[in-house]
Amino acid sequence: MPHLLAAIRYLGSFYVQSAPTSLLAEEAIHQLSAPLCPRDGFTVQANLLMVIGLDGSSELKRASAFLTQAEEIALEIGMNQREFASLNGEGLPVLEESWRRTWWELFVVDGMIAGMHQQSSFWLNQVSSTVLLPCDEHEYMTGNIPRPRSLEEFNDSDFSGDDVVFSSFTYRISAIINLSRILNLPKVGFPDDPAIARTDAYLVNWTLHLPPTRRLVLEEGKADEMLFQAQMITNASTILLHKQHSRLDTSVARSINSCAPHEGVAGGPTDNIHAAKVIQAAKNISELIALPLPLLKHTHFFTCVITLASIVDLSCWAALLPPSQDEALKQRIRLYTGAQKAMAAVWPSAQKVQKQVKDVAQEVFSSRRLAAEEGFWNRFTEDDMMSSLAEDEIIINGFQLT
Repeated sequence: MPHLLAAIRYLGSFYVQSAPTSLLAEEAIHQLSAPLCPRDGFTVQANLLMVIGLDGSSELKRASAFLTQAEEIALEIGMNQREFASLNGEGLPVLEESWRRTWWELFVVDGMIAGMHQQSSFWLNQVSSTVLLPCDEHEYMTGNIPRPRSLEEFNDSDFSGDDVVFSSFTYRISAIINLSRILNLPKVGFPDDPAIARTDAYLVNWTLHLPPTRRLVLEEGKADEMLFQAQMITNASTILLHKQHSRLDTSVARSINSCAPHEGVAGGPTDNIHAAKVIQAAKNISELIALPLPLLKHTHFFTCVITLASIVDLSCWAALLPPSQDEALKQRIRLYTGAQKAMAAVWPSAQKVQKQVKDVAQEVFSSRRLAAEEGFWNRFTEDDMMSSLAEDEIIINGFQLT
């Protein structure tokens, strides 16, 4: 399977500083474009790996083309049907599980691209699927594959009376389905629209109904990357749902468009439930960054989730909060830029957005300094004002690209 091996080499090259990533990309593209390249499940996997690499390089159009190709082949060969795994698994439980995971990974990536970039539809969410759910990572890696369950069983689990704990991968799928509900909402004209409350209920219930063993991303020193992504998706979904009606003026962040086009929000009083939910979601994302986990082991889509949180907190910082209220904001902004810098060591998309966030932070810093010089903070002590600006200088220095 030279096409799959070429895709693996391409994606793996991001983690090897001296690797010829561009040449490996062209080799993989050549293999996948060959007339004799088979249209089978392994080719779906190869295309999916190309999607992840190209998207992480900010080559969104090329990534979209490979995503379309992966989806077309997957549907052509019936990968969205329950029987596909057993018919193509050669009687091997691990291979059958691999096919289930391939379909659901394609589903999740399609949803993340639609949600993070706001430039495509979540096509696979409109496709009928009977594929059974994946198991947990440690079960897959050891080959101890339990009886797979269905999405219907998962949806009914809160009412069936059975205390079944599903895999972390399943809660990640559920989080993406909630994101699809937000993407499918029509443009809502007023903040009290019942459709917003109904959709928000899915996000709140997702968190409330997590089993105790699925609440912690890090437990006994072991990381649960699937649950990390599920939490990441849910907090990003909250921002996407409520930002429009938060009255949090995001015009200062209009140049941050590496992940998605800027969508302006009319400014106004931010003492509303939408603003509270958006600000809390950004705080939750900062707490995910702060977990003692290697940032480079997270999905590159985390870059865009960090960007969403950055836009929220930079907008709050630009609102010229008094010095006594903005210390937490400053530290979160430092977390965002530090995380982007770390992820930029592997993902070009992180490097691009880091520069945009840095430029906005410098603009906000300048406006804060001008406001101080014009006496905006006259009601505060001079020591408070100078201390705040000195801390801002430290933050700005931390934004510098290396």
